[in-house]
Amino acid sequence: MEEKSIIFDLDGTLLYTLEDLQTAVNRALKSFNFKERTLEEVRNFVGNGVVLLMERAIPDGRNNPDFEACLNEFYKNYSSNVNEKTRPYNGIPETLDYLKSKGVRLAVNSNKYDAAVKDLCKIYFPQIEIAIGAREGIDIKPAPNGVNDILAFLHTNRANAFFIGDSSVDIQTAKNSGLKSIGVTWGYRTKASLVEAGADYIVDAPKEIIDIVLPANLI
Repeated sequence: MEEKSIIFDLDGTLLYTLEDLQTAVNRALKSFNFKERTLEEVRNFVGNGVVLLMERAIPDGRNNPDFEACLNEFYKNYSSNVNEKTRPYNGIPETLDYLKSKGVRLAVNSNKYDAAVKDLCKIYFPQIEIAIGAREGIDIKPAPNGVNDILAFLHTNRANAFFIGDSSVDIQTAKNSGLKSIGVTWGYRTKASLVEAGADYIVDAPKEIIDIVLPANLI
């Protein structure tokens, strides 16, 4: 069997991070006397990186004179509470263990800033060989830059690689990178949005990933 590889999104795909993100956003907003945001608002703001998250959360976005200072306050707050309520989705650790045991190469490409991505993957996912987040001067998803760097690191065949995520950004990343896409329905976006984005596959539980990537194997 030819070697398979999977590149995962992080937030909303491997990890539930929404409440910790909301806490950091609201601590930053509160320090500037801005309106705090609900969990549902933060859910709709995430997916395109921290800068756009805060642009959507702060009144007038980047036009607000306190935008940069509030963004920096978010980074400070999130670094201190990155792992308070964050947790892997049910079935994810076991699925990663099984995939790795079968020789599948595993990686993460996220629009969360790079240091947080690496820290969280070290804490939760020893199965992941390489984790890449948002880096200065490098285009984030749906640009293929992170995927290309991962594939080069893994020395893996693009034709046997999958990109897995919970949003249309992830599906477009797969398309831009020439990978097959798997959308997951347990994350921060709707199944309808994954269908509309043109996901090659859509799964409702982590173990279903195994049947797609390794169709002759069952968990």
